[in-house]
Formats: sequence, C-alpha cells, structure tokens
Amino acid sequence: MSAFAVTDAPTLAEVREAALRLLARREHSRRELASKLTRRGWPVELVTDVTDALASENLQSDQRYAESYARSRVLRCYGPLRIRAELSERGISRTLTERALEEIDADWFALAADWYQRRYGKEPAGDMKEKARRHQALTRRGFSGEHIRELLN
Repeated sequence: MSAFAVTDAPTLAEVREAALRLLARREHSRRELASKLTRRGWPVELVTDVTDALASENLQSDQRYAESYARSRVLRCYGPLRIRAELSERGISRTLTERALEEIDADWFALAADWYQRRYGKEPAGDMKEKARRHQALTRRGFSGEHIRELLN
C-alpha cells in the first residue's frame, strides 16, 4: 500500500514531512531512514534528495545515531563486537562507529561481569560443557575473548 494515491505524484515536501515524522520519534541512520521511506512507497529519487538535504541541515546525523544506538546497547549489556556489527548492518561507517564507542567510554569488562553475574550468579561453571555454553553466550553478546577468558577463569 502506497503513502499516496496512484494519480497523485508525491512532492519533495511530502517525503520530507514523512522523514521528519520518523526522525521526531528517534534518531535513524541515513540508510535506515531511506529504507523505511522507500518501503512506504515513496520514490527512491525523492527519498535520496530528502535524506541528502536532511543530512546537510544536520536534522539527520549518522554520528548522533551511532552514539545513541551504542549507548542504548551498552545499557542492555552488549559488548563492543556486537555493537560494531549492528552499526555496520545499519550503514554506519567504521570511523563513526569507533568514534561513538570512544565517546561512550564503557568499561567493557565491568559490563561483561555485570551481565554474567546477573545471568549465572556466583556459581562457577561445573564442567567444560557448561563453561563452553557460557563462553558462547558471552560471545553472542559481543564481548571479546579477553573479557570472556577473564570471567571464566
């Protein structure tokens, strides 16, 4: 279903309004914003023009999005490897991702330890199978081998 009638040609102002409504709710990466607008039936050419304009006016910023996203993932105890991968999937460059991770300045070991203790308590892994299961869980959350080894030893 299209956001406009078949006989009506959409205008740049209508696409801009739709984009601003999305941005009013939360930050979006440029790729994410363009994808949402095109899925809603707006023409790709107009979407590209609008996302370019919004970025040049600083109404849409991949840097702000990366910082906001990384901060929210840290609050949910995700590690740097997973955050990097998720931001990459959302079209954020490696440079902006690294800048966002530096900006939040998280203590990754403390974060991993906090999640680990909430998940498993103070009980050490009973056997190698349990230790491997815990290792995999920490890996899926995006923590590095260094953090995981420290926790499991």
